[in-house]
Amino acid sequence: MLPPLALKVKKLYYSFLMIEAPQQKFVPELIQGGMGVGVSSWELARSVAIAGEKLDKKVLGVVSGTGLPIMMINRLQKNDTNTIRALNAFDPLIAKEILDEYLPGDKQLPGQRYKLSPKPEVLATGNQAIKDKMSKIAVAAAFVEVWLAKEGHNGPIGINVLEKVQLMHLSTLLGAMMAGVDTVLVGAGIPHQIPQVLENFANNREASYKLDVIGSREKLELTLDPKKFVPEGTKLKKPSFYAIVSHHALAMRLNSTVDVDGFVVEGPTAGGHNAPARGKEVDDKGQPIYGDRDKPDLSKIMELGKPYWLAGSFAGKLNEAKRSGATGIQVGSVFALSNESGLTTCARDLLRARIKKDELDVVTSAIASPTGYPIQLVQLKATLTEDTVYKERTRVCSMGYLVEPRLDENGKHVFLCPAEPEKAYVRKGGKPEDAVNRVCLCNGLAVAAGHGQTGEPPIYTFGKDLGPVKKLIENSGNGNYSAEDVIGFIFSNSAR
Repeated sequence: MLPPLALKVKKLYYSFLMIEAPQQKFVPELIQGGMGVGVSSWELARSVAIAGEKLDKKVLGVVSGTGLPIMMINRLQKNDTNTIRALNAFDPLIAKEILDEYLPGDKQLPGQRYKLSPKPEVLATGNQAIKDKMSKIAVAAAFVEVWLAKEGHNGPIGINVLEKVQLMHLSTLLGAMMAGVDTVLVGAGIPHQIPQVLENFANNREASYKLDVIGSREKLELTLDPKKFVPEGTKLKKPSFYAIVSHHALAMRLNSTVDVDGFVVEGPTAGGHNAPARGKEVDDKGQPIYGDRDKPDLSKIMELGKPYWLAGSFAGKLNEAKRSGATGIQVGSVFALSNESGLTTCARDLLRARIKKDELDVVTSAIASPTGYPIQLVQLKATLTEDTVYKERTRVCSMGYLVEPRLDENGKHVFLCPAEPEKAYVRKGGKPEDAVNRVCLCNGLAVAAGHGQTGEPPIYTFGKDLGPVKKLIENSGNGNYSAEDVIGFIFSNSAR
């Protein structure tokens, strides 16, 4: 329980959030993609929102909601003052618990590996103490990311969540809402449970989430009571909810069953995960071939009466999207390579140089991702897409964000991932063939943004169309460009 003065301050903070909440929900023309593990960092989302205000454009800055505890703790172990400041704004007592355990002080030795947070699966399998610990870390991490992204401006901030990372939904959404997040975007699955969670948390009611269980119709239910973190009687702002879909059929299904505020319609050339192709044909690189059956009927989405945005090779095509009836576009890769993105400086410089010379190849892998979805992967030496690097790497599962539950022979839930060590995967009931050529996205993507474990090779994901990135690099003169430059480029092209 917070001391009386701290509790009073906390209540005033949430009252302020509600006072500041707009009467009409903000509807952007441009949505910045919520990419990777830390690529769409709070610094990038904040820069996008500030640039949108400066240029007087309707722009939504977005933080990635994946792996936030890993990022927060890694930053703490680098003595990051912004993270410490945001943690104390979240809750001084919880902040002290986290800082006492993870802030290194004089304890961190040169070259020592970072201490990791508990794996997300403990939210289902751990005793009450470890569940409470992980909940505090996860809620705090989401708060920190959104709070920092919203600091110092009045622009809107969203958070992007992968439906496949089901273990983290309750904690991530609550923490983001406590920081005043304006929009929640969810893809990589069917996010039909999200609206009710947002509704419950907005009214300070316990929310639940039912996890899919491999090979069973049974669901594993998690719950979270916001009153553990938010003063009783407080009403949080309910954010807008945008579902990321690839086809009109899913948009229609969601619209008829849950409360959706809009749809991001993502094509197969977009970065990150894509929907599986409906056919089984592949090209000479093993990439799935998308045909007419995979194309969404935009007229049917328009009939739903909700705003929608087009994603996947639309960075220079805002006008084209609007002519088709869309409200605007979602853009990722050009922001991922901007100065403010979470990619390491070394990686950003290398990737920009390759793009400038037209030497960067992006291939759609149908098998690499443990989620089972196709994913766009940059083909680059010294990364997990290089065959020798992949084969020589020792498989680990040190983060565990993409695990799924199944029932073992004793009826207990075990969590497994096809990218984890093969013996462990098979011991838990996984099929050996499902583990072949799977890539640990948790570690690979985290390393790309400087948040992984020492010695882990990185992996990068961009969209297929890197032409706009090349134009921005060439226009800059020195190869560098900012999030503001991206927004200027997108809207100046639309004015022609």
